[in-house]
Amino acid sequence: MILSKGNGKFLAGLFSNISSRRHKELPPAAETDKQIEQLKIPVHLGVIMDGNGRWAQKRHLPRSAGHRAGAENLKELCRNCGYYGVRYLTVYAFSTENWSRPDDEVHALMELFVEFFERYDPELEKEGIRVRFSGDINSLPEEIRAVCAKAEKNSLNRNRMDLIIAMNYGGRREIMHACQKIAREVLDGKIFPKDISETTLSGHMYIPDIPDPDLVIRPSGEQRMSNFLVWEAAYAEFWVSDTLWPDFGFDDLTEAFRDYTGRDRRFGGLSKPVNK
Repeated sequence: MILSKGNGKFLAGLFSNISSRRHKELPPAAETDKQIEQLKIPVHLGVIMDGNGRWAQKRHLPRSAGHRAGAENLKELCRNCGYYGVRYLTVYAFSTENWSRPDDEVHALMELFVEFFERYDPELEKEGIRVRFSGDINSLPEEIRAVCAKAEKNSLNRNRMDLIIAMNYGGRREIMHACQKIAREVLDGKIFPKDISETTLSGHMYIPDIPDPDLVIRPSGEQRMSNFLVWEAAYAEFWVSDTLWPDFGFDDLTEAFRDYTGRDRRFGGLSKPVNK
């Protein structure tokens, strides 16, 4: 274990205090419709959960503590997105490039992944959240693959929101895998090269049955996509927050939705005239 029992008790108290400061009581039910009707809510939201390491460093804690705080905040994000009626939420949990990090950090992340679903699946069930995984899942360790399979099976009939965990995910690798699938179908005579279209490629992505993301949020102030949803987010709006991920709360999400509401999504065309 990376953290001693003594440190564990200290961190548990610290996370509890941080959670209580970050946690914002949702508006009363009577105000829900009024607040939501003033905002344009994305059907599919993508979040790059960035800044865990810097969050820990600022507090003179090990990076593993930042990852744990970030995992705790994912539960909060699901709750907040449920309040606003987000239908699909894709979060960047572990990229194909993250394997280059120190072995002890990768090991801690994998342990945290298992722990998260053991602890929070009952809460996800209560919220009606279906769990799905996007990425090169077959290349993950056997224990992690088993957790993914169990989480997907147990949540199959939940229909309030789909939580898509991008695990061992890389946008370029996803496109590569899609091309390999199409190439095999061409060799098998199931499709002709001239018939390959953008729709064909989209249909061979990891999870082809969900719509493309409308908005991608990146906490921590970094202004890059980092190989996240390269194909799907081609026309997504991008919003950056200086807040580090473990501290990203209800007010931050609301601010993102307010900004998104004012965006003019033209998809390469012209703005629609405003009727006076």
